Amino acid sequence: MGLAKTEMFTDQQNEIARFAKVFGHPARVAILQHLFKLNTCVCGDLVSEIGLAQPTISQHLKELKHLGLIKGNVEGTSVCYCINTENWTQMKEVMSHFLDQDITKADCC
Repeated sequence: MGLAKTEMFTDQQNEIARFAKVFGHPARVAILQHLFKLNTCVCGDLVSEIGLAQPTISQHLKELKHLGLIKGNVEGTSVCYCINTENWTQMKEVMSHFLDQDITKADCC
């Protein structure tokens, strides 16, 4: 398998691709929706809510946290997660700018 060669692309293109990738799995979308619905930190009940195994949920949380869309705090033996509102707002701005592009010439094909 070849290298992705991400260095060939702009920082913005790589950032958009990272955001798109994180939304590419329905479990991560479900986790984010659940965190928004509760509007508070969640400690441990994601497994029962989402319906996947703990290691699977942990891997998806790791991806979301790595991108900075969620943040986690250790409370006792649990890690509690919530939306990172600052990074979420930044992601929305980047994606909105990209998705708001319009085709200016309609007769291309």
